[in-house]
Amino acid sequence: MRYKIFGDKLPGLTLQLDAGESIYTQSGGMSWMTDNIQMETNMRGGLMKGLGRMLTGESLFMATYTARNAGAEITLTSAMPGEIRALQLDGRQQYIAQKSAFLCAQPGVELSTYVTKLKAGLFGGEGFLMQRLSGQGMVFLELDGSIVELELQAGERVKVDTGNLAFFEAQVKYDVETVKGFANILFGGEGLFLSVLEGPGKVWLQSLNTASFASRLMGFLPHKSS
Repeated sequence: MRYKIFGDKLPGLTLQLDAGESIYTQSGGMSWMTDNIQMETNMRGGLMKGLGRMLTGESLFMATYTARNAGAEITLTSAMPGEIRALQLDGRQQYIAQKSAFLCAQPGVELSTYVTKLKAGLFGGEGFLMQRLSGQGMVFLELDGSIVELELQAGERVKVDTGNLAFFEAQVKYDVETVKGFANILFGGEGLFLSVLEGPGKVWLQSLNTASFASRLMGFLPHKSS
C-alpha cells in the first residue's frame, strides 16, 4: 500500500492499493474511489464493539474497501481544518486518541474503546471513552488545526485544555486537575478542569479546539424568530 496526503488546511488522503489489499473506515468515510475496489459494510467485531465505537464518535458500521486488482485508488477527506497523520503500528506500541480522530486503517489495526478513570471521564471533557489503536499496520488520524509533538520524560507533566489534546502513547498517564484559584475559575475561561498528561512518552496536541470553534460559529448562525 502507498499513500499520499494532499492539501493544506483541508487535507485529503489518497491510498493506492495492490490486488487483495484492504483498508477500513467508518461508514460514509470515502470521498471517491476507482471502479476496481469492492466495498463491504459490517459491524467489524460485533455489536458490542460497534456500540463502543459509536460512543467514541465513530459509526456503528464500518466499511472495508478491497482492491480487485493492482492500481486501485481510494480517497478520504478531512471534515475540519487540520492535518492527517499516519502511524505505523508494530504490534507493541499503542496509542490513545481523541473522539472521532480515526480516519482509516489496514485490517491488522484494532480500533477499540479506551475507558478513562471516573474523574477524568466526568470532568476531562472527552467523556469516559476515547479511542485505543493497537495491532499491526498503518492507521491514519484526522486531527484539528496544527499539530505539536511533545516528548515527556519520566515524571514530566503537561496541562492541556482537553479540546487541544489530539493523541498520546498509551504508556502516558492521563488524568484531570482542578484549576486552582477562584478568580482563575471564574474569569480564566478554561473551565474548572484541565487534562494532565505525565510521561514518559509522546503527546500530540492540536491548535484547534473544535468545541470552542463551534461555539464561536454559533454567534453567526441565524436564529429562529419566535
